[in-house]
Amino acid sequence: MTSLAATHSPRISDRELELSAIISAYNDVTERLKGAHERLHEEVARLREELRRKNEELRRSERLAALGEMAAGLAHEIRNPLGGIALYASMLERELSGRDKAAAAASKITYGVRSLERLVSEILDFAQEYRLESQPHRMSDILMALEDAVRPWAEECGGTLTVEPDAGSCGVYCDRHRLHQVLLNLVMNGLQAAGKGGRVRLAATAAGDGTEICVTDTGPGIPEAHLHRIFNPFFTTKASGTGLGLAIVHRIIEAHGGTIRAGNRPEGGARFVIRLPGGDTAKPTVH
Repeated sequence: MTSLAATHSPRISDRELELSAIISAYNDVTERLKGAHERLHEEVARLREELRRKNEELRRSERLAALGEMAAGLAHEIRNPLGGIALYASMLERELSGRDKAAAAASKITYGVRSLERLVSEILDFAQEYRLESQPHRMSDILMALEDAVRPWAEECGGTLTVEPDAGSCGVYCDRHRLHQVLLNLVMNGLQAAGKGGRVRLAATAAGDGTEICVTDTGPGIPEAHLHRIFNPFFTTKASGTGLGLAIVHRIIEAHGGTIRAGNRPEGGARFVIRLPGGDTAKPTVH
């Protein structure tokens, strides 16, 4: 019996090894299938979220297009009579120059007309198709021009604009005039929010195959309840604002194929981050 057991023992061991190898292979395949299933599940979730976001952007674009078309029609209808009112108000001011009370009233009419003309211009700017003339530019050139434009106003309001020393070392593919318009709007808003003694900081860095531009200020920041509406047309927290400045900013950045996000700094103040794609994707477009 001992001899027989000794004879069959290696066969039992071989079968056990074979079974162990099969089980190990099965477990390995199972783990790989499980991992593939999890990755597939994550990819499906990512694609669903991307689809939801794209659908939301499409609905927003459709709403904005309809609103822009309606606003443009109204703006054109308003602009013509405004021109006549402005002309007559100017004539009244000259005729009433020696009568203080009447001249002051005429002056207020002129001021009101100019405010309406500015609103009409912003509506038309918002509603128009943005035909970009994008070219490669150095950020240093754009930022130097911006500093020159902002400096007198910053000194007048007692604020400071700081451009990071290395902010101009990267390049950007953009419509220079439109990007200047965007940055000027954000910087001026920041200086207004920060008030006397406040600071606005501007930084630009290469980000992957594109460019990231960050504008921060030392003001009170943006209320959390307003962050999701901050780029909506006609939404404003300013007593004298039209609510179109940031909506126009958003449209210009979208026309470049980029994104803009609004948020708050942990230490206080607003923070706007713009991401612009590289030259291969940031081609002149109509938006």
